[in-house]
Amino acid sequence: MMNANLNTIREEGFRILVNGLGTAGTVNFLRQFESGSGNYTEEREKLLDGVTIDEIADRIQKRKERNGGSRH
Repeated sequence: MMNANLNTIREEGFRILVNGLGTAGTVNFLRQFESGSGNYTEEREKLLDGVTIDEIADRIQKRKERNGGSRH
């Protein structure tokens, strides 16, 4: 019984997405929830190896200055 309810909810949700966003919009929305590939933790550690929080803050500040300030 619970599987039937979950299937019904999934089908109704998909129908609402397609009706509200269209086919392409629905596909783009659902792609946000893909698990992707690789090992995020390992990649992040390699990317940030030896980088201090102050260096990260400097990079953020420089990027904001290049892009005309903050987005807030």
